[in-house]
Parts: sequence; C-alpha cells; structure tokens
Amino acid sequence: MSGSGRAHDRRRRRQRAVWWERWREYANGTLWVMPGIAALLALLTGFAMAHVRVRPGSVLSHVAFQGTADDARSLLIEVTGTVVTVIALTLGLTVVALQLSSTQFSPRLLRNFLRDRGTQVVLSVFIATFVYAAAGSFTVGVESGARTEDYPRLAVSGSIVLLFASLGMVVYYADHLAHSIQIDAITRQVERNTRRALNRLAPEQTPEPPPRAPGWAAALSSRRTGYVQTIHPELMLPPIAGSDTTICLRVRVGQHVIAGTVLGWVWASTADDPPPDPPVFEAALNNSVRIGFERTGEQDVAFGLRQLIDIACKALSPAVNDPYTAVQAIDHLSTIANDLATRPLGTLTLTDSEGAARVIVPGNTFGDYIHFICSMIGRYGGSEVTVLLALVRLLRTCASALSEDPERQRALVEAAQMVLDDGERGIARPSDLESLRSVVRKLQAGLA
Repeated sequence: MSGSGRAHDRRRRRQRAVWWERWREYANGTLWVMPGIAALLALLTGFAMAHVRVRPGSVLSHVAFQGTADDARSLLIEVTGTVVTVIALTLGLTVVALQLSSTQFSPRLLRNFLRDRGTQVVLSVFIATFVYAAAGSFTVGVESGARTEDYPRLAVSGSIVLLFASLGMVVYYADHLAHSIQIDAITRQVERNTRRALNRLAPEQTPEPPPRAPGWAAALSSRRTGYVQTIHPELMLPPIAGSDTTICLRVRVGQHVIAGTVLGWVWASTADDPPPDPPVFEAALNNSVRIGFERTGEQDVAFGLRQLIDIACKALSPAVNDPYTAVQAIDHLSTIANDLATRPLGTLTLTDSEGAARVIVPGNTFGDYIHFICSMIGRYGGSEVTVLLALVRLLRTCASALSEDPERQRALVEAAQMVLDDGERGIARPSDLESLRSVVRKLQAGLA
C-alpha cells in the first residue's frame, strides 16, 4: 500500500473513532438506550426459551413452571401490571432526585444523574421484565386462536426470575438513590469526571497564546449554533499536510458559537502564496469541531470546575447559608487544581511530519483555571473566613506541586491577593481578617 493510501486509512480510522466517541457519549447520557437494548434482548431471550422443550424427569423439569396454561397467563399478566407500577414509582423518585439536585446544588448536575449507570441498569431490568412478560402473554395458552395446555414452561419460569430480579432492583435503587443525592457522592463524581477529562487532554500544550491571524488569512465560519463540546485537531491536519498552511481556531472547548460567525482562520505562510480554498477547509473544520446544545465533560475541564463552583456558590447563598458544603466543594477543587498544576496547559499545536502544516487550538492556561475558581467563590464567600481559608489551602496545595515555574507561581500570588481583597471587603471580625492576612502573606512569601 502506498504512503497516501496508508494516510487515508489512518484518517478513516480516526474519523470512525471520533464517530464512535460521539455516539458513546450520547448513549451514556440518555435513559432510553440501555433499556431499549434490554427490551430487545428480552424479546430474543423469550423467543429462544419458548423453543426449549422440557422432557419429563430432566433437570429442567424441576425448574419449569408446573401450573396450567391459565395459571401461566395469570402470572404473566400479574408480572406485567406489577412491573408497570414499579417503573412509575422509579421514574417518580428519579424526577424528585433531579429536582432536588437542580435546585439545591446546580442545574448543570442533571447530566450526571442521567449518566448514572445504576439508574440505567435498574430501568433496564424493569423494562426487560415488562417486555418479556407482555410478549409471553400473547402466546402462552393460546394457539391459532384456540386455548391449549401446551406452552413453554421454562419461558414462564424466566418471568418469575425476572420478577425477583426487579424486586431486588427496587431495594437496590432505594439505597442507590439515597446515596447518590448526598453532597459527598455528588462532588466526588464531579471530581472523577473532571479528572478523567483532564487526562484526555493532549500533553503537547504550551502556555503561549495562539498567534494572531495575519491580514491575508481566510475566515472559516461555523455552520452550527451551540457550545463547543469537543475538538479533534488531528482530523484537520491531513487536508493541509505537506503545505505551508496554518489553521487556527478562534474558540476553545466549552465556549458558545453562533452559526455564521468566525470559528477559525486558515492562511498560507506569506501573502504571496496561493490563498487556501476556504470552503474545503471550512468543511474540514466543522467536521472536526463538535457543537451541541449543551456543554459536556469529555474535553471541557472548565465545565467540571463550573459544577463544583456552582455547588459552593449555592451553598453560600442567603437562602441556603451552608459554608461547610462550600468548603467540601473547594476540597474537591483542590484535588483537580493539584492535577492542573502538574500538567502542561494552554495552546495545542499539531504539525505534520515535515513541520510545515500547523493546526492550532487555543486552550485555558493554569492561571485561567485558578482565577476562575478563586474569583467566583471569593466573590460570594468573601464574608466567610472558613471559605477563604479553604481557597488559600487550595493555592497552597498547588504551590507544593509546582516546580520552578515563574508564570504559574505568579498566577498563585495574584489569586492569593484576590482572596485577600475579597476578605478585606467582607470579613467584619478583625481577628478573622488578621488570620487570613497571615496565611496569605506566608503563601506569597513562599512563592516570591
């Protein structure tokens, strides 16, 4: 196979991987995909078990249903009605949990509850039981419109097994729901999702800002309106490979774009070179940037930070007045910030094998993330010293993880000063203010 053929195959594989990633993200964030698959499996299982003949005296004869055809039909009808009631109860409890998390913590947490694997499994078992029993009631005891005593006894026993599984799922779901709406479980899950998104970031990022587009650059417009969910620069590189061409995005992951506005630019190395064909590169850019109606946590680290910040700000509101919950959220933010302190962050630049073609994707720097955390929480928690001291502990954790990096150390110094400014505006007790000043000055002196 020629070099161009291998490159084409690699591009096709990357496109398929991106498509599969998009479908998996959609399937994980819905409550109907797994139950739908479970319903199909239940139908196939029921069809297969209906063709199993149980011989008298065999091992299967001891577990096969022993009643008459009328008993079997009554059992299947009762199982169907019972499971419908349980499904309604489960959906009602789910709605209550979603409403509670939305109003008390953050509306951006609803996506996490929809992605909850335990809830999806419970609904899948209920739906599978209902479909299995409902489909069996059409055939058991009836053949060609007439009553018959010949029916698949082992298949009827399967409905009893599914009924017991559904009852077990009711108990499991009650326990799972009670734990899932606890603030500790919510913040831990957000932390895990955010760290997972952070681990997916490319390690080639640099803190330098992206270059400014020259005057001869051609603008590439967005074809959709929404939030940038994912960016795959590796899909933009093949169209410009081997040429001295640069594609530079204007937006970052998580930002909102409007159809028809500039999504990025493409330009040649000099104004004398042949200008790029904008429609070709615009199509490649739009295929590489997924834009949806909501933000997701696949590549958007700031979205995870936003969820924890929302929890802290809600807890600090006069209606809730729960500073300890805000401190818990900051503790989880400290774990994420510690990971941010040890990773390369900023602009991602991909080049081809010859180093001429470039794809540039802007990103948040370490200072952007730290400023985002401290500015929001400090603004709403400026009168609560325990919250501000928790923010200082977060900065101290980052400082202990940093190597000799003057830019990041300067970002921590500025963030510490921001926290101190918020405290001086809001703290009324002089002793509390003095304790805050002491720890901030100590931190700044260690970073100087």
